[in-house]
Amino acid sequence: MKLNNNIKLFRIKAGNWTQQQLAEQVGCSRQTINSIETGKFNPSIELVLRLSKTLNASVEELFFFEQDMHKEK
Repeated sequence: MKLNNNIKLFRIKAGNWTQQQLAEQVGCSRQTINSIETGKFNPSIELVLRLSKTLNASVEELFFFEQDMHKEK
């Protein structure tokens, strides 16, 4: 399973925030936000909760698992 996210969607819903603006709100770098959005980095629980609170979205709305279709079930 792969962890996917809707961070970019909720960032836009929050007022068309840039990655830098969101990073400043949650206390991380723009590069971290970019890496999360592109699936290159899985954030800590603490950062997930800060993102959830800042973007006014549940953890489940922001992050979800996608089954890898190439692997056997």
